[in-house]
Amino acid sequence: MKPLAFRMRPQVIDEVIGQQHLVGPGKIIRRMVTAKMLSSMILYGPPGTGKTSIANAIAGSTKYALRTLNAATDSKKELEAVAAEAKMSGTVILLLDEIHRLTKPKQDFLLPHLENGRIILIGATTENPYIAINPAIRSRTQIFEVKPLSESDIKTAIQRALRDPERGLGKLKIKLDPAAEQLLTQATHGDLRSVLNALELAAKSTPPDKENQEIHLTLAVIEECIQHKALVQDKDGDAHYDVISAFQKSIRGSDTDAALHYLARLLAAGDLVSVFRRLLTIAYEDIGLANPTAAAHTVAAITAAEKIGLPEARIPLAAAVIELCLSPKSNAAITAIDAALKDIKQGTYGEIPAHLKDAHYQGAQKLGHGIDYKYPHDFNHDWIAQQYLPDKLQNKSYFQPKGNSRFEENLKERYQRLKTAQKQQLPPHA
Repeated sequence: MKPLAFRMRPQVIDEVIGQQHLVGPGKIIRRMVTAKMLSSMILYGPPGTGKTSIANAIAGSTKYALRTLNAATDSKKELEAVAAEAKMSGTVILLLDEIHRLTKPKQDFLLPHLENGRIILIGATTENPYIAINPAIRSRTQIFEVKPLSESDIKTAIQRALRDPERGLGKLKIKLDPAAEQLLTQATHGDLRSVLNALELAAKSTPPDKENQEIHLTLAVIEECIQHKALVQDKDGDAHYDVISAFQKSIRGSDTDAALHYLARLLAAGDLVSVFRRLLTIAYEDIGLANPTAAAHTVAAITAAEKIGLPEARIPLAAAVIELCLSPKSNAAITAIDAALKDIKQGTYGEIPAHLKDAHYQGAQKLGHGIDYKYPHDFNHDWIAQQYLPDKLQNKSYFQPKGNSRFEENLKERYQRLKTAQKQQLPPHA
């Protein structure tokens, strides 16, 4: 009676779907498993993307015992039982779900067992571990991001579940229409658990035909079981991504009616997640410094939409789309940061000037750190000319403002005035 998603969890590392940046040949978790040199880790990412599956596969591949607890609901007593088992029988892998909710008493009990290696902790969380998890735990673990599964990953998992006669649905004679399979791969945003649960519900609630005893899973059947309407029915299966792409490009191109059309398609499919992500990206990537208030309005519209849900969510989202379409545009921010990142990736960054280095520790002065730093607030206009960029980047100008609105024109003038003052060692208001 266990659900399909549970039964299809990988038993060894080779069965893990997706996450090749962690479990692929030569990657970090596969190296740990191959060498049997496991270290405690935190896996973070969206629901249904394989955090528990990876823990299960690690245990199956290494033959270590796997115990599963929840940091929010299981008590210290359960942790003590795992520790006692590890002391008696050797290394135990502890999958600790919702690790961001681990209390300090439980943490204090757990830390010594992580130190001596008796317990290999695999913490699972949907929260950002750098914000939500205590530094004491973070410092004793490696942190790995688990990413949403790709469309091809989902298809692989579906076909595996349909073929497997022991753990999957292989004993049933199932015909899954291509359009229905496409909806499964697209509508759940990489959440494999939702995909497999919907597939099992569809298979077990659809009567077989009398002639061939075949269970025919059509698009309509899958739509009903997944409670998600198809965006467009096309044989290529690219419609979902085409609509999202057309949505952003229409806003970027200031075509209000086209943008509203594609918003309507996404809302009809119930795909609020894609709408939210695109609008936030557009607000900063395509409008940016030409109209910073548009970004604030977009965040407010998304917050309202999340709180009220569909169908009312369409109202604030439409307002945001119209404002973004009619707003002046500028991509100066994204081009500036991309130019800076390009230098970093190419190894062009140089030594931080000594006067900017941290001077808040004993011995910093002996190293010459922070000695000649000039505190801008001690000077007229709260500004003083001094070097900030490394020597090899002294003349770099990443920011290329376009001046497509009065606000951005003011930024452009001030940026150029400050750059000139910095080069000439003169006050910017001189």
